[in-house]
Amino acid sequence: MIIMGVDPGTATTGYGIVEKKGNTLKCITYGAITTPKEDVIEDRLLSIYNQLNAILDEYEPEMMAVEKLFFGNNVTTALTVGRSVGVIMLAAVQHKIPCFEYRPIEVKVAVSGYGGAEKRQVQMMVKQLLGLPQIPKPDDAADALAIAICHAHSAPIAALNRNLRR
Repeated sequence: MIIMGVDPGTATTGYGIVEKKGNTLKCITYGAITTPKEDVIEDRLLSIYNQLNAILDEYEPEMMAVEKLFFGNNVTTALTVGRSVGVIMLAAVQHKIPCFEYRPIEVKVAVSGYGGAEKRQVQMMVKQLLGLPQIPKPDDAADALAIAICHAHSAPIAALNRNLRR
């Protein structure tokens, strides 16, 4: 099973692709899609969409997992990130890839075993679980790999829940 994890954002969208064979996880690739701050939002979303489509075409993941938007104190940021989530989900559905969302606490529990884990702890576990020589950079890519790992551990339950909601 090839899983793409995505950490959505407008300036930086992290991505990570892992392969799960039995109980083994292997990192295929990771990185970040970036957009210039001076570009208007429409151009930034189009750039995210186009770059994401190129990655989907190249690696052909079977599933996508996205960090679920956490509504914090900054409404403007939440709305902007929500736009990028929409573009990401659109690309997934156009590629006929099922898309699952996970809350940050779910990702932390799945990767580190503790919902209150610090970002650095999660990054160290991503490095360890995937047998990487170093913590993936940028942080958005490490977060995306964590989301992919979360889905790798949760896929059977997530698929069941998805089917029950239909």
